[in-house]
Amino acid sequence: MDLGLSGKRFAVTGGTRGIGRAVVEGLLNEGAAVAYCARTPEAVSEAQAELTADGVVAVGTAVDVGDAAALTAWVNAAADAFGGLDGVVANVSALAIPESVENWRTSFDVDLMGTVGLVDAALPHFLAAGGGSIVTISSVSGREVDFAAGPYGTMKAAIIQCEPPPIINRSIATGSAEPAELRVELDDPVDLGEVLATTRQAGPHHVGLGPEAAHVEHGRSR
Repeated sequence: MDLGLSGKRFAVTGGTRGIGRAVVEGLLNEGAAVAYCARTPEAVSEAQAELTADGVVAVGTAVDVGDAAALTAWVNAAADAFGGLDGVVANVSALAIPESVENWRTSFDVDLMGTVGLVDAALPHFLAAGGGSIVTISSVSGREVDFAAGPYGTMKAAIIQCEPPPIINRSIATGSAEPAELRVELDDPVDLGEVLATTRQAGPHHVGLGPEAAHVEHGRSR
């Protein structure tokens, strides 16, 4: 499937496994250049060897997204290496579900501020390029009181509201029957083409994924 992403430049947090890894692989398959990060050097090294086996342009870096300065430096380095950025995917989650003071702090720093920090760092590059795309990963737990209520659910709910004011959310959710949403069961293979088929580059005051903008949500971990 040709999504028109060939030659585009993306940065993805938490790109070594799970949803983040699937996003990285999908973008690479579409011909995009991808900078991705994870917290541990070991995870990055292993992913780098696997992702670049076919000669694609993937650059992995060990970054703690809870460190705002390190996150900003990573985004800037990715933009410098690629000559700009066309999109970012804020995927990282601490998955700190049980109620504890430590989990509240970790969820705030990683899930929420990691998303805010990525968006804030990327916006100047999008404005310089005349547009860009932002994808944030939330959860059905951000809309419903379920087993993940508490630190995880609260921060996922906050992510829905944390995009810059010009962005209008269009939910692409799993495990939800809300109108105008795309349902994808996590037990089934994720077709990135189905999720990104409406990707378009928007103007500098209208940044997002899809004809308007995007807020991507995923369902409960299994």
